[in-house]
Amino acid sequence: MTQRIPEEVVNAVRRELDVVDVISEYIQLKKQGRNFTGLCPFHGEKTPSFSVSQDKQLYHCFGCGAGGNVFTFVMEYEGLSFLEAIQKLGKKTSVALPEIDEAAQEAPKQEEKSWYKGHELAMKMYHHLLVSSPEGKKAREYLRGRGFTKEVIDRFQIGYAPDSWNFLTDFLTKRGLDPKEMSTCGLLAARESDGKQFDRFRDRIMFPIWDKRGNVIAFGGRVLDPENKPKYLNSPESEVFNKGSLLYHFHGARPSMKRKNEAVLFEGYVDVISAYRAGIEHGVGALGTALSDEQARMLRRNADKVILCYDGDNAGQTASWKNAEILMNAGLEVYISVLPDGQDPDDYIQQYGTERFADNIIGRPKTLMEFKSGFLRRDKDMSLEADQLRYAEEMLIEIGKLPKALERDHYLKQLEEEFSLSYEVLKQEMKEHVQNNVKARTKEVRQVQRKETAARAKKMQTAEEKAEQDLITLMLHSEEAAERVEERIGSAFQNETNQALAALLYSYYASGHNSDPARFIESVQDNDLKQQAAALAMKQIHLDLTEQVMDDYVNQILYRAPVKRQIEHLQQLMKQTSDREELTKYVNQLVELKSKLQ
Repeated sequence: MTQRIPEEVVNAVRRELDVVDVISEYIQLKKQGRNFTGLCPFHGEKTPSFSVSQDKQLYHCFGCGAGGNVFTFVMEYEGLSFLEAIQKLGKKTSVALPEIDEAAQEAPKQEEKSWYKGHELAMKMYHHLLVSSPEGKKAREYLRGRGFTKEVIDRFQIGYAPDSWNFLTDFLTKRGLDPKEMSTCGLLAARESDGKQFDRFRDRIMFPIWDKRGNVIAFGGRVLDPENKPKYLNSPESEVFNKGSLLYHFHGARPSMKRKNEAVLFEGYVDVISAYRAGIEHGVGALGTALSDEQARMLRRNADKVILCYDGDNAGQTASWKNAEILMNAGLEVYISVLPDGQDPDDYIQQYGTERFADNIIGRPKTLMEFKSGFLRRDKDMSLEADQLRYAEEMLIEIGKLPKALERDHYLKQLEEEFSLSYEVLKQEMKEHVQNNVKARTKEVRQVQRKETAARAKKMQTAEEKAEQDLITLMLHSEEAAERVEERIGSAFQNETNQALAALLYSYYASGHNSDPARFIESVQDNDLKQQAAALAMKQIHLDLTEQVMDDYVNQILYRAPVKRQIEHLQQLMKQTSDREELTKYVNQLVELKSKLQ
């Protein structure tokens, strides 16, 4: 077995891949001119600043600076080492990869490896107990009674934790796993009195929870005996399990989600599995009612539309309202599937069947304003005039938030017809709410603009910085340009990053490589340098490196830039002195330096 993949094999894999095709498996890309654009998967944004060049086989985000080639993207997105990324992407090509020594791979931290292994073993053990053992008979009968088929149980690897304090503890210990580590990652628990480990989950139906890469990192356990509390017990959060950055079954639902350009969001894992039985393959669970901005961005990167399907009780509908706002702010088109009061998706399917759930609930969601209208009526007696007016006032606030005048006009007319109110009065009231919203938004926008202006001021390029970056960009695309720059400028780049990139490019071409930005970036080890190289390689530069252009660059970098720095230094000295003779000396030097620039 080898510890590395030969360069010619890496190049062969890269030649058979298209960066646009690979990145499109993770996020939505749209053609824009010569490049493709989308929402950056590495930071939250509403306006696409992520650009992918098919010609150059590179990507770059103009918002956060992330950039690189096809291998870099998969490494950053999935948290893989270079060897792991090559192995994953190599399967998409016809290239035969050598067998890799697993011990040589840049694996997760040692304790995390054991955590993943422990959860994987526990999942298989729990699943075996459910489907094949006498201990799992009661759980099997319960699930069959709820309509869970063997196909669904196998698909979601549902299992059963026996009613024992040490069954899993002994099972993992016999396989060489440290019980203390298994307790640290939440698989086991520890007694407060003496720290001794024991089984956290007992007599529960077990639902594995996966990360984005499909690794089992946690469990949810549901009681069989309704007298036992709590009804649902989740693994505690750990270094590998953070509920706010995960969605249940996201790794399994993503292909269908991207294909339909739609996601269905449920409260938990049982709802996702029940909906899957009804043919809803693009369903994911929030692992609780509170949705995070990161979870919303995960959905936005894979779909334009999301349907919320939460419990029909007041808590579920309140969560729908709050989470709809978060999803809208992430740029998603939001719809709400409303269940009868007191029912969750599993209850509804048990009572009415999978077809009715798919057709009537998921297939006929309400618009967000329809949902809000129904929600605002819940605690009101609409036969009372006071409640009618309170409802109308609350609806005007929500109507005022709508971005399109046509939508606002539609709902104003609905209020006019239902309550025989004056359209003009309603419109005037709504305008006041709109103005209040505009004022609030304007304030937010101005704050953002001030921050952006300050950031731009910091990033303003000097002529020297532009000259250096233009030369690096030319060098990335031309071996001849690199030779000429090395001859005229060598290592005299003033910016440290540009100096490092120039040195790497000189070495790259000296090793016999042809000009290939994607291949060069692959050879750069430092992540910051890799991102800067990707950003420069993505620049559109149309200058031919004529002698005149080269002379201008050399003059700017070797002569004008140092003189400017001397001028700035003198100006600082002039501010710090009150000695007339010294000041006169500085002024004379300043005049001489400025004459050099002219």
